[in-house]
Amino acid sequence: MWTIPPVSKAKDGTAYDLMGPEGAPLIVLIHGLGLCRQIWQPVLPEFAGFRVLNYDLYGHGESGPAPEEVSLSLYARQIAGLMEEVGVTKAHIVGFSIGGMINRRFALDFPDRVASLCILNSPHDRGPALQAQVEARAKTVLDQGAMATMDSALQRWFTPEYLVVGDGPDKVIAWRGHVHPESYAGAAWVLANGVVELTNPTAQITAPSLVMTCENDTGSTPAMSHAIAAQIPEAQTKIIPHLQHLGLMEDPQAFAVPIREFLESQTQ
Repeated sequence: MWTIPPVSKAKDGTAYDLMGPEGAPLIVLIHGLGLCRQIWQPVLPEFAGFRVLNYDLYGHGESGPAPEEVSLSLYARQIAGLMEEVGVTKAHIVGFSIGGMINRRFALDFPDRVASLCILNSPHDRGPALQAQVEARAKTVLDQGAMATMDSALQRWFTPEYLVVGDGPDKVIAWRGHVHPESYAGAAWVLANGVVELTNPTAQITAPSLVMTCENDTGSTPAMSHAIAAQIPEAQTKIIPHLQHLGLMEDPQAFAVPIREFLESQTQ
């Protein structure tokens, strides 16, 4: 049974929880756009043999706003600063959605600090039509605020049956309602445009990697996950049947078990 400690605050205003046995391999958890570190709570029991650093992106959850213009490299430096704060030089980096873009950027910027990557429901080369849609949504957020795209997002993220009976949509609405407006708008634009620097990177990611998504995730498709894996030597790919973008909330165990098994294979 996990006990969530009182929230800690880093020097840069990042809110984080550090839990698990001291000296165990460290997992860093990165949530998605408009969410917060609470999204990971249902999967934490699977990581009982690890040290876990669970934090909020700038402008999300309990973290302070972004200290400069938002970019994937800024988010990568946020992780590096947190690892320095807790005295760990290397970690397994698990990122969901934009978090799977951030951990790829971290692996490019700080390759010696990555033990492995888990890249979950993360976008890649979208093609012109879908790219235009995502950029239009980011522009709407900039013009009309963080909640402007909420209703359509829920339809993309959850299955129709879960929208009727699940508590995930209410949580997502509450989490997005607490974001820092400018930091969120910047993050939405990075989610839209950051794929360009990851689709044609100047270096190669070499860390052992697991790439996962859901069968019906229209924004982070199975084809995108296979394309990400194709860029990383010996990367593994797993597709979760039926679910959509926020399958991590709808069926946490479908993600937690393969992630744990992969991470354990990297620490044996």
